[in-house]
Amino acid sequence: MMKKRIEAGEKLTGRTWHADTVQLFLYNAAIWNPHRIHYDLPYTQEAEGHPQLLIDGPLQGDWLTQMVYEWLGGNGTLTAFAYSNRRAAYVGDVLSTTGEVTGVDGDIVTLDLRITNQRGEATTVGNATVVIEPSR
Repeated sequence: MMKKRIEAGEKLTGRTWHADTVQLFLYNAAIWNPHRIHYDLPYTQEAEGHPQLLIDGPLQGDWLTQMVYEWLGGNGTLTAFAYSNRRAAYVGDVLSTTGEVTGVDGDIVTLDLRITNQRGEATTVGNATVVIEPSR
């Protein structure tokens, strides 16, 4: 449930993600992404030179939006969202979503969003704007 007063600096509740090969296969099938780096380990290692299957950038973007929707708890609308992948994330990585309120202007709230790996390196950064619905 959304608090009545939202202030800059407020942290969003994040989540930890452990993508596995089944999740990558199903996600890529659902979005019709045929790139083999997400499901074919020998190809990924031999042809592309990666140590492990890559976790999709769009999947990480989806995790960020999921964090925002969970924070809103049905009490607002996501009106703008952007993200950028900064570093490869691999199967076996432990990825954590975090977010922070960076501005409040009436019912419009801006958020900074981030995914970091187990080494504390940012794999994905983003921002969002939400409109908070008035309390009923």
